[in-house]
Amino acid sequence: MSNAPTQNHSYSQVSIALQFLAMGTIWGASFLFMKVALDGVSFGQIAWSRLVLGGLTLGLIVLATRPRVAGGPVLPREKIVWLHFTVIAITGCVVPHLLFAWAEQYVSSSLASIYNAVTPIMTAVMATLAFRVEKLDRGQITGIAVGVLGVIVIIAPWQYTALTGSLWGQLACIGAATCYGFTFGYTRKFLSQRPIAGATFAFLNIGIGGVIMLLLTPAIAWHPVALTWPIVLSLLALGALGTGLAYIWNINVLRAWGPTNASTVTYVTPVVGVLLGVLILGERFGWHEPLGAACVLLGILLAQRRLRFGPRLATA
Repeated sequence: MSNAPTQNHSYSQVSIALQFLAMGTIWGASFLFMKVALDGVSFGQIAWSRLVLGGLTLGLIVLATRPRVAGGPVLPREKIVWLHFTVIAITGCVVPHLLFAWAEQYVSSSLASIYNAVTPIMTAVMATLAFRVEKLDRGQITGIAVGVLGVIVIIAPWQYTALTGSLWGQLACIGAATCYGFTFGYTRKFLSQRPIAGATFAFLNIGIGGVIMLLLTPAIAWHPVALTWPIVLSLLALGALGTGLAYIWNINVLRAWGPTNASTVTYVTPVVGVLLGVLILGERFGWHEPLGAACVLLGILLAQRRLRFGPRLATA
C-alpha cells in the first residue's frame, strides 16, 4: 500500500510550521528594521514604504496566481466589500504602521515589540464590547484585567512627572495595538464569512492601504532621505516580506491550524523583537518591563482560554 498521502500530509505540516516560524521571525524583526530605517528616513516614509511595497508584492502574487473561490471572481464585485476593506486598511495598516514607526523615535524596538503583543487583549475587548461577536467568561475577563495591569507596569507611570517623548511613544504603541484589535473584530463581523481567496484578501487589505499612502505622499513621505544599504534592505524587508509575503503565510497557517493555534505567533514576535533589540542594538530593560511583559503573556493565555484557574467541570 502506498504511503504517499501520509508523506504529503507530513510535508504539508512541515511547510506550514516553517511558514509559521518565518512569519513570527519577520514580524518580530520588523521592529528592528524600523529602528534601523529611522536613521535615514522619516517615520512616515517607513509606513509609506511598508504598504506600497507590500501592496505591490501581493498584487504581483494575485496577478500571477489569480486565486478564486468556487469559481467566483478574483476580486469582489460588491461595493460594500470594498468599503469594508477600506476601513480595515485604515485601521489595520495605515494608522498602526504610522503609530509604531513614530513611536520608535522615542522607545526601543524591544519595547515596541512587547506592546505589539498586547493585540490579543485588545482584540478580546473589541470583539466583545465594540462588535459583540464574542462573549467573555470570567477567566477571559480576568485575563484582560491582568493584561491591562501588565501594560501599566510596563509604562511605569510612577517614573513620569510630565508627558515625555518616551511616554507618548508608549501610548502610541498601545494605540497601534488597539487599532489591530479593532481590525480583527471588524474583519470577523463583516468580512470573514465572505468567499474571498486568502491572497486576494491580503492584497485588498494591504493594497488599499498602499493606495491611501500614495495619496498621502505630499503630507507624510515627501522629505529628504539618507539611504544606506542597511536602510534600503530594512525597508524592503518591512514591505515585501513583513507586509507582503508574511500575510500569505499567515493565511496559510490560519487555514491549516485554525485561528487559535495561528494566534500563538503573538508569543513568537516579542521574543524575536526583544532578542534582536538586545543583541544587535544593545537595548536594555528596567525591572518593570519584563515583569509587565510576563503579566501581558499571562493575560493573553487567560483571554484565549489556554490557561484556566480552578477545576474544570466534567461534561457528559
